[in-house]
Amino acid sequence: MTAKSRYLILCVLGLVLPYWQFVPWVAAHGLNMRLFIQQLFANRIGGFFAMDVLVSAVVLFVFIGRESARLGGRGWWLPQLAVLLVGVSLGLPLFLYMREVRLERARGREVVTA
Repeated sequence: MTAKSRYLILCVLGLVLPYWQFVPWVAAHGLNMRLFIQQLFANRIGGFFAMDVLVSAVVLFVFIGRESARLGGRGWWLPQLAVLLVGVSLGLPLFLYMREVRLERARGREVVTA
């Protein structure tokens, strides 16, 4: 199995697993952001995971910015949007998939020109 295939599988899991928990909550409470934040930080363990994900999201945004400048190309906003709409669980594997595609294209050009 290629790295691209693994990243795509992780994208699916990164979308399905968080929303498997989130959709029933929204069905029960609506988009009540005050309750969402209250329940997210209801105890130290929830706060620990929330802060971990927030820091990871910021790091991923910085990494995407640096890598997109280095690799060039378009569409690097898509993983950032995925982070905002789902989370790091989708944004990171999507970014890695897109990066792998870009690197494969670059390697293909090197072979053709060599």
